Amino acid sequence: MKTNILEVPFDNLTKEEALTKLLEFLDSNKNNLLVTPNPEIVMEANGDKELLKILSEADLVVPDGIGIILAGKIMKNKIKERVAGCDLIFSLFDKMKDTDKTVYLLGAEPGVAEIAKSNMEEKYKNLKIVGVHNGYFDEKEEELIIKEIQDLKPDILLVGLGCPKQEKWIYKNKDRLPVKISAGIGGGIDTMAGKVKRAPKIFQKIGLEWLHRLILEPRRIFRVKKIPLFLIRCFKARS
Repeated sequence: MKTNILEVPFDNLTKEEALTKLLEFLDSNKNNLLVTPNPEIVMEANGDKELLKILSEADLVVPDGIGIILAGKIMKNKIKERVAGCDLIFSLFDKMKDTDKTVYLLGAEPGVAEIAKSNMEEKYKNLKIVGVHNGYFDEKEEELIIKEIQDLKPDILLVGLGCPKQEKWIYKNKDRLPVKISAGIGGGIDTMAGKVKRAPKIFQKIGLEWLHRLILEPRRIFRVKKIPLFLIRCFKARS
């Protein structure tokens, strides 16, 4: 069942239900796109028709951000729960760790994806990350990256180029990528590498992970300021 928030159709699923969906994707014969919009991305999509089209056509759209849950209440389109993209990917890794399913990481600064690979393979024993590449590449190198992915045929491609670049990159190359799941994960590779620390569990549980990030990175205030504007727009859309 879909829940529409400012034109973006969210799958109204719990984290466990979303994980089950991803496991089904792993047994499919197509490249399934996972997107994890937060309020900032929804606002971006409202001014970017290409991004909105991508989000609307994605195979799984989960609400990454407490602001999306609040928006559902405001618009009387209740969403079951927040499904943090990072948590969902880690849960998927846990399910994959003793299987033959494989992962490719694309994004972050040079050297970071290699550390992320090492950390994830240490944390999730027997997880198979078959390839990595940083997020700084030109058109010529892009073709080499795509060729490598075609040769390796990973089951999952995780792209950390920031929104909307990562979603547009995946969408543009979707038919050339022989994977089962493609997902834009923003700063997820930095998190896997330990470069960005996640909020304490209590902050995550009560939906204040954004506040923890703001305390650590005050420059994010310009991004956080979009949340009240997002909620105001939701109130207006309801009336």
